[in-house]
Amino acid sequence: MSVTVRVPAKVNVQLAVGAARPDGFHDLANVFLAVGLYDEVTVTPADELRVTCEGPDAAEVPLDRTNLAARAAIALAARRGIEPAVHIHIAKDIPVAGGMAGGSADGAGALLACNTLWGAAASRAELLAICAELGSDVPFSLVGGAALGIGRGEQLTALETGGTFHWVFAMAERGLSTPAVFREFDRLAQGRQIPEPVASPDLLEALAKGDVEALAGAVSNDLQPAALSLFPELADTLEAGRGAGALATLVSGSGPTTAFLAPGAESAEKVAAALRASGTCRSVRTAAGPVAGATVL
Repeated sequence: MSVTVRVPAKVNVQLAVGAARPDGFHDLANVFLAVGLYDEVTVTPADELRVTCEGPDAAEVPLDRTNLAARAAIALAARRGIEPAVHIHIAKDIPVAGGMAGGSADGAGALLACNTLWGAAASRAELLAICAELGSDVPFSLVGGAALGIGRGEQLTALETGGTFHWVFAMAERGLSTPAVFREFDRLAQGRQIPEPVASPDLLEALAKGDVEALAGAVSNDLQPAALSLFPELADTLEAGRGAGALATLVSGSGPTTAFLAPGAESAEKVAAALRASGTCRSVRTAAGPVAGATVL
């Protein structure tokens, strides 16, 4: 017997970042939108814990116990007093090290899959608690849809959405380390008063109404200057998308994937074609959201 869970990527339509806390983390106001690019995580009983991976950039995915999917299995097994004796296979379609929560998605997917396979009967609250231990983005990968994350981003409130939003994502030639981007944020912020991070009322209203023009005027990412400082070429990708008719352009999360909001599906394909022709990125994908979170297939 095996269990397969499909889990989506995310885009941050707002990422407000507070000053560094004593523990090194930052308080966030993180508005997540789950989009239709998916990894599939399959767990099968095995003699011992093992991780395999296939798909684009699979060679960059760690296959040891540092993998978030492996850590999720270990965490749930420890709570139930059992061995995490499973083969976890990840079929990747979410970009690796792209700021779209691919690793977090795998963690949430493996957690739900193991809970199902083992009949562990963990409640939603227990699963979310384990997700929060694994990482700031992991809880959202479990729930999907649209949500505001505060604290480190792990304390979630579901948000209303009044429509579907169409996105284009441009994958960069190399990755960016999330800790490195936060360190650069701190460096750039030296000597400045950093305001408390809060969700934009205009952005929340635009999501609730499904108003793509209003959303385009409200998206923001406080990590974008740091990502551009470390990876200046991303500015060329953003400019190419803007010139192709994207309503809004931004670095997704800590990057280096760049995200482009389009008026609709047809215009998204036009933006994607222009980005592919621009020579400023490695690959381009289109996806719409919101979509459901981790789902047993």
